[in-house]
Amino acid sequence: MATTPRLKEKYFKEIVPALKEQFGYKSVMQVPRLTKIVINKGIGAAVADKKLVEQGIEELTMITGQKAVPTFAKKAISNFKLRENMPIGAKVTLRGNIMYEFLDRLMTIALPRVRDFRGVSDKSFDGRGNYTLGVKEQIIFPEISIDKVNRISGMDITIVTTAETDKEAYELLKAFGMPFANLKK
Repeated sequence: MATTPRLKEKYFKEIVPALKEQFGYKSVMQVPRLTKIVINKGIGAAVADKKLVEQGIEELTMITGQKAVPTFAKKAISNFKLRENMPIGAKVTLRGNIMYEFLDRLMTIALPRVRDFRGVSDKSFDGRGNYTLGVKEQIIFPEISIDKVNRISGMDITIVTTAETDKEAYELLKAFGMPFANLKK
């Protein structure tokens, strides 16, 4: 029997009533919610070494628990020795329970392992209620064995919500427990 993820339970029991009261929503369906989390990893050195894309896909699959797919170059750029449709990255899209499980692991385990961590920026919203977070090292995730890593690489994590404004999305992620840095002075 599958168990409900901790953050999903928290969303329905605590976050929905709190946000409904805070923003004065008339219906529960107006309350912003998570739609998906997209993890993208650009591998620029893959132009020279094709095996790096396979390693990137393997690492993303281990981190998320879902098979990652390669991303391909849209057009050729001769200065970078890049051909059209050449594999140059990896990405994975998480939805449903896997999404909540990943967000929980990201906030409680991975982010505190970042060196000199002071919180994530609250300026990374895109104006439509989505939040993008850049991670410089993949070794902050406990699934990655440091001994097997031959190249430190980063990734972009985009959290897509149904929020109309950045303020609503900020409050939603703050309620989930996202460790925002207090940049406002």
